[in-house]
Amino acid sequence: MGESSPEKANSESLREEGNKHFKAGDYEAALSCYTKAISLTSDKADKAIIHRNRSACYLKLDDFTKAEEDASKAIEVDGGDVKALFRRSQALEKLGRVDQAIIDLRRCLALEPKNKVFQEAVRNLGIHAQEKVRILSSTDSRVDQMFQILLDPEEKDADKKQKAAQNLIVLAREDAGAEKIFQSDGIRLLLRMMDTKKADMILAALRTLVGLCTGHQSRAMAILSAVGIEKLCAVMSMDDEQISVAACSVLQAMFDSLKEGTKKDFRGKEAAIVLDPSRELRSVIHNLLEMLTRPSVSAHGRESALNLLMKVVPRKSFRDPDNGMTLWVIDTGLKKILEVGGSILEVPGSLSVTESTRMSASVLLNKLFDDLKCEAERENFHKLCEDHVRSLFEGHGMDGKLRSMQTVSCLLQGPSEAGNRTLELTGIMESIISLCASEREIDQQVAVEALIHAAGKAKRASFITANGVALLKDIYKKNENDAIRIRALVGLCKLGSAGGTDFSMKQFAEGSTIKLAKQCRKWLCNETIQASTRRWAVEGLAYLTFDADVKEEFVEDKAALQAMFTLAKSQDKTVLFAVASTLVNCTNSYDREEIDPQMLELAKYAKQHVPEEHPKDKKEFVETRVRKLLAAGVVSALVCMVKSESPALTDSSRELISRVFLALVDKAEDRGNVVAQGGGKALIPLALEGTDIGKTKAAQALAKISITSNPEIAFPGERIYEVVRPLVSLLHLNRTGLQNFEALMALTNLAGISERLRSKIINEKAVPMIEGYMFEEHEMIRVSATECMCNMAMSKEVQDMFLVEGSDRFKLMVLYCGEDDERLRRAASGTLAMLTSLQPKLCTRITQVTVHWLEILQALLLSDNIDLQHRGGVIVLNMMTADKEVAEKLMESEMLEILSVLAKNEEEEKKRSVARVAKECLAKAVEIGLIKPTESAEREGP
Repeated sequence: MGESSPEKANSESLREEGNKHFKAGDYEAALSCYTKAISLTSDKADKAIIHRNRSACYLKLDDFTKAEEDASKAIEVDGGDVKALFRRSQALEKLGRVDQAIIDLRRCLALEPKNKVFQEAVRNLGIHAQEKVRILSSTDSRVDQMFQILLDPEEKDADKKQKAAQNLIVLAREDAGAEKIFQSDGIRLLLRMMDTKKADMILAALRTLVGLCTGHQSRAMAILSAVGIEKLCAVMSMDDEQISVAACSVLQAMFDSLKEGTKKDFRGKEAAIVLDPSRELRSVIHNLLEMLTRPSVSAHGRESALNLLMKVVPRKSFRDPDNGMTLWVIDTGLKKILEVGGSILEVPGSLSVTESTRMSASVLLNKLFDDLKCEAERENFHKLCEDHVRSLFEGHGMDGKLRSMQTVSCLLQGPSEAGNRTLELTGIMESIISLCASEREIDQQVAVEALIHAAGKAKRASFITANGVALLKDIYKKNENDAIRIRALVGLCKLGSAGGTDFSMKQFAEGSTIKLAKQCRKWLCNETIQASTRRWAVEGLAYLTFDADVKEEFVEDKAALQAMFTLAKSQDKTVLFAVASTLVNCTNSYDREEIDPQMLELAKYAKQHVPEEHPKDKKEFVETRVRKLLAAGVVSALVCMVKSESPALTDSSRELISRVFLALVDKAEDRGNVVAQGGGKALIPLALEGTDIGKTKAAQALAKISITSNPEIAFPGERIYEVVRPLVSLLHLNRTGLQNFEALMALTNLAGISERLRSKIINEKAVPMIEGYMFEEHEMIRVSATECMCNMAMSKEVQDMFLVEGSDRFKLMVLYCGEDDERLRRAASGTLAMLTSLQPKLCTRITQVTVHWLEILQALLLSDNIDLQHRGGVIVLNMMTADKEVAEKLMESEMLEILSVLAKNEEEEKKRSVARVAKECLAKAVEIGLIKPTESAEREGP
C-alpha cells in the first residue's frame, strides 16, 4: 500500500527546503531537512533521491564514510543513477579505496561517455592507482635491502647505514610502505635493531614504528602485542633524551590509533573489523604511572611518561561526557605524580628529576584537575593531595618537610586551588617562613621558592607581606649564595609588583624596583651562573617590568635582551612563561580597561583610589620599545618558543606569546620583518590551539599580515590554507568591530587568489557571516564585507546563492551600486559586473529587484570615477547580451545618449577602457536591430 499524500507532501517540501539550504551553502541545515524527509517517506524512489542528496551534504562536510553509505543506498534502488555513482566514487577515493572508486567512475562514463568531468576524474584516479601499484611492487625489494644493510655486522659504511635507516623511516610514513614493512617480518627485524644497543639503530627502529602505528588500529594492536609495553617503557626509561622522546612518540602513536580507530585502514567492500582496545589502553597508562616512581627510570624517561600522560588521559573536548580515564588515573596514580613533583635531588632517596620534570608534573596535575566535572570529584582530588602532603610533613623528618613544601610548590604552579588548600594545612606556612632562615642551602632554596609561589595567592598575600618581606630582604642582602639571593630577589619582586601597572600603587620606595631590576639583569648576563638559576632573574624581571622605568632600561640593555633570548631558545623550557610575561609587559600588550571619564571624576570626588598610567607607558614610548625589541631579534626567540613541544608551553604561555606577536605587527612597516623571521608560520599554531583570547590575538596578527603582505609569500605552499580558519573565527559576533574589519580585509585578499582558497572559505561557513556584515551600520565594515563578497562571487557556489529565488542578497548588491560611498559602490558594481557575466540569468533580475535600476546604472556611467564607469558599462553590456527586451528598455532610455558620449572618449588613455565597453554596447544594439549602423556611427563620431 502506498504512502498517504500528506506524508509525501511533507517529505517533498522538506527535500525542497534542503535543496535551498544546500544551494545557499548551509550544509548542516540541508542535512537536517534530508534526514527528516527520509523518515517521512516510504517510497523507494523518493528515498533514493534524498539519500543521494544527503550524500552530497556528507561530502561537503568531509564525512566520507556516511557519504559512501548514502550513495550506495541510492544505487541499490537505481543502478544507473549517475549522480549517486559519481558521489560514491568521490567518497571512496577520499577513503583510500581507489580501485572501487575507478569502477564507479567507469560506470558513470559508460552511462554518459561525453561527460568531461567524468573523463577527467577517471584519468586522475587512474594515475593515482598506477602510482600505488608501482610503489607496492618496488617496495618489496627495498624493505629487504634496507634491513640487510642495517643488520649486517660486516657493513662498516656508516653513511650507507644512515641512508638505509632514513629510507626505512620515510617508507613507514606511506600506507603501502608501512604495510609492506609489517608483512615482511618487519617487527622482528626492528626488535633486532633495538637489541643492538646502538643509539642510532634504536632511534631508527623507534621512528619506523611510529609510522607503522600511526592511524592504523589493527597494526598498532599487533605491534603492541609483539613488542610489549614493558619493552617500550624500558627503552623510554633510558638516560638518552632522543631515545626517550622517540619511544614516547611510538606509545603516543599506538595510543591514538587504539583510541581513535583506523583512519587509513585497508578496507574491502565490507567495513573493517572494529577492535576493542580498552584493556590495552589501560595497560599502557598503568605502565606509564608505574614508571614515574621506579628508581631505575632516568629523568628524561620520567618526563616523557608525564608528557605522554597529559596528552592521552584528559578529554580532548569537554563535549565528551566521559572523563573516566582521568578519574582512574587520579585514584591509582595521583600520589605517584605528586611524588615526582615533590622530588628534590639533594634529599637522599629522591627520584631523578629536573626542573623541567617538576614543571611537567605541575602541568599534568592541572590538566587532570581541569578535567573533573563536579564538586565531589574535585573534593576527592583535594583530599588525596592533602593526605599526601600531610603524610610527608608529619612522618618523614626534616627531609619529609622539605618534600612536602616542594609538593605544595608543584601544586601552586599547577592546580592552584589544590595548592592553596595544602597551604592551609597546619604548620606548612609557618615552616616555609622559618626554613627561609635555615643554615642549610637546600632548605632555604626550597622554602624561598615555596614562598614565591605562595605570594601570588590572595589568601596568604597579607600574611607573607607581613612575615616574609623583611626575611627576604635579609636573605637578599646577607646571603653569600647567588642561587638563594636570586630567589629571594624574585620573592621581593613578586611582592613589590602588587600594584601592577598602576603607577600610584608601588610597594617599595622610589627607585627600589630599578635597583632590583639592575641586579636581575646583572645575574641574567652572568654566564658563570647555572642557566637553571639565571632563569630566576627572568622571573624577577617578569614582575619588575610592570614599572615603565624598568621597561625602558631593559630594552636599552642589549646584552640582557640577548641573554634572555638565549635562555628562551635553550633546552630548559621552564623559562618560557617568564620570558613571555616580560615581553608582554615591555610591549604593553596586556589588557587595559578604558576608564570612563565620568566615573573617574566620581571616584576622585568620593576620594577613592584612581589608577594612574606611567608617563613612559604612553603610545610613543611603547612603539619605540617594540622597535628596539625587533632590532634585538625578539621574533626568532618567539619562533623558537612556539616550536617547543614542552609542557611548559602551556595555553597561558601561548596566549602571552600571541599578545606579543600582535604588538609586533601593529605597524604595517614591521610586518615584513616579522614574516621574514618565521613569525607568520609561528602564528598559525597559536591561532589554532590555546585559550580563546590567545587564539583571537594570534588570528588578528595573521589578519594584519594578510592585509599588507602578499599572502602567498607570507604563507607559502599549503600553509596559506591553514590561515583561513583563524581569520574566519574573527568574524563571529563576539569579536570586536576592528577584528571583524581586519578579518574581512584579509579574507578579501585570500579570496582573490584561487578557487581552492575560496572553497576553503566556503567550507569554513564564512559566507553567511560575510553576508551578514554587508548589513552592518559601520560603513568601513559594510564596505569590506561587500569587497570580500565581490571576490567570493568568482566561486560557482556563491553565484548559486545569488540565483536563489526569494533572497534579497542580489537586490542589496544592486541598491549598493547606487549608494553615496564610493568604495561601497565600487565593490558592489564589481560584484554585479562579475555575476551578470558568469550568470546571464541575473541580468533580467536587475530590472525586477528595484524600480530605480535604470537610475542606478546611469549614475554609474555618469560617475567621475573611471572604475565605476567601466563596471557600469560591463553590467549594461552583459544585460544587453543576455536579454533583448532588457536591451530595448536600455536603448529607449537616456542610456543610449550616455553610451554614445562615453564611446567618443578615446583620446585620454585612462578613459579608453570605458570608451571600448561603450562601443561594444552600441555594437550589440546594432547587432540585435535596436539602432541602425549609421546612427551608431554618427553617435560615436569619426
